[in-house]
Amino acid sequence: MKNYLIAATCLIFATMQTATAQTKTVNLQFIETSDVHGCFFPYNFTTGKPTDGSMARIHHYVEQQRQEMGKNVLLLDNGDILQGQPCCYWSNYVMTNEPNIAARVVNYMQYDVQTIGNHDVEPGHAVYDKWINEVNCPVLGANVINKQTGLPYLKPYTMFVRDGVKIAIIGLLTPTIPCWLNEKQFEGLTFENMVTSAKKWVKHVQEVEHADLIIGLFHSGKDGGLILDGNEEDASARIAHEVPGFDIIFYGHDHTVHNDWITNTKGQKVSTLDPANNALNVAVAHVKMTYENGQLKQKNINGNIVSVRKEPIDEAMTSYFASDIERIKSYVNRRIGRFENSISTRDGFFGNSAFIDFIHTLQLQLTGADISFNAPLALDSKIEAGDITVADMFKLYRYENQLYVLNMTGREIKGHLEESYDRWVNTMKSPDDHLLLLSEQSKGDQQRLGFKNLTFNFDSAAGIDYIVDVTKPDGQKVQILKMSNGEPFYEDKTYKVVMNSYRGNGGGDLITKGAGIPQDQLNKRIIYQSPLDLRHYLMQEIERQGTMTPQAGHNWKFIPEEWTIPAAKRDYKQIFKE
Repeated sequence: MKNYLIAATCLIFATMQTATAQTKTVNLQFIETSDVHGCFFPYNFTTGKPTDGSMARIHHYVEQQRQEMGKNVLLLDNGDILQGQPCCYWSNYVMTNEPNIAARVVNYMQYDVQTIGNHDVEPGHAVYDKWINEVNCPVLGANVINKQTGLPYLKPYTMFVRDGVKIAIIGLLTPTIPCWLNEKQFEGLTFENMVTSAKKWVKHVQEVEHADLIIGLFHSGKDGGLILDGNEEDASARIAHEVPGFDIIFYGHDHTVHNDWITNTKGQKVSTLDPANNALNVAVAHVKMTYENGQLKQKNINGNIVSVRKEPIDEAMTSYFASDIERIKSYVNRRIGRFENSISTRDGFFGNSAFIDFIHTLQLQLTGADISFNAPLALDSKIEAGDITVADMFKLYRYENQLYVLNMTGREIKGHLEESYDRWVNTMKSPDDHLLLLSEQSKGDQQRLGFKNLTFNFDSAAGIDYIVDVTKPDGQKVQILKMSNGEPFYEDKTYKVVMNSYRGNGGGDLITKGAGIPQDQLNKRIIYQSPLDLRHYLMQEIERQGTMTPQAGHNWKFIPEEWTIPAAKRDYKQIFKE
């Protein structure tokens, strides 16, 4: 009996040891950046001031995580890294024979994978093909298709193995690129529907790669946005719901913080994370994988948005790039001219503005067009009177848009403006109403900043005199009185209209929805495209003239003024806290 008890005890102990040996837990951490827009260093090259958003802060955070978890930390970037700060322009267009600064930052920080963004496509093949070859990690884009081969132009996915865990990361790009860019910038490429592409590649990594964990890395917002030929600009939430298989979806593009669980069609919960823009936050997913007898039994996922605003600056990183930082500062500090008076985008939301009208004037001068469209590209940008530098050009014009001239009828011009002002201003029912179309829900939105709609779609016009009656219903607010040179304005006449390439390619829907010109007809309307970006020509003209005195025009206003002037003062105070 004694021997039996001893044997039984040994058997139980051995069984417990075997069970313990067959249970395995793996901890992983995924860190995502998105829409960095050149915020590599803790210094804003446009304003000349220190900044909270910085890859140098993110690097410090990442290195701390790597010290704790080693190679089980994977660092992901979600695109829109090639445009934003002057350091990007300097690298993309000035120092073109050197490795791209964005690639060097990515390599220094030892990113594991990237997805391409729309602002990475915008500089054109010469820039992004070079950048892709220079980074040391895969650049993904499953739905970026080579027209000749019908196959992905970029890697559709990449695989990692950490402690035996097979991890698949699938990259996708918003397919509405043709709404913003000229085909020359993505020559030979087309963009597949994101849901279609996601279904195809999830099936592939499940059946061929036998992935234990499937992660989406999507340069596409949560939902909404433009729709082109049935393809949604922002489809991340739709994929999370309609394409079972994803465990985590990291996304971006909409510049808005999101941290949600979305239940898919099989009843499974998917963690969806968006850190917003300008290197102020990272999206972090902690994953715990539990295996028994070699079989995956449980996944525990915990997603968070982590602010890096108070994170220490990684001094080793800034030291490594010190000579680059000084060269860029020298470039942006070059004097190009002088302004006799200060200008601000603030005025442009309430009527004629020296800031907005200065660009209108130069667009008309540079092209000889009849009418100009232009919108404020920043909520609160100011250029002080005095010497003007290259850095000020990035305040004056934020993006690398080209200059377009299109043929448009008077009726189309009016429709374009009606659509713009419908998004811009409230329909006032009493003197106490808001003038502007504001929203409490968008105050934390980095793109809307308290407005209901995107301010870079608030086009005003020059070359025509008009009034905007805010008591009228949508679609009936704009009354065009005459051409600003005194000639009559005719709805049936064709005019030459100058605008940026974003608008001319259909960006913002003003020219398609408002003017009613179909997307596939826009190229036929374009009669001029500038070879270089608009900022280049603005800078060239300021250098040519030397000293300038930008002035607000007097060609349009909101009415009835006994309502709109007091309402404008109230709204100004609310928006700008002054």
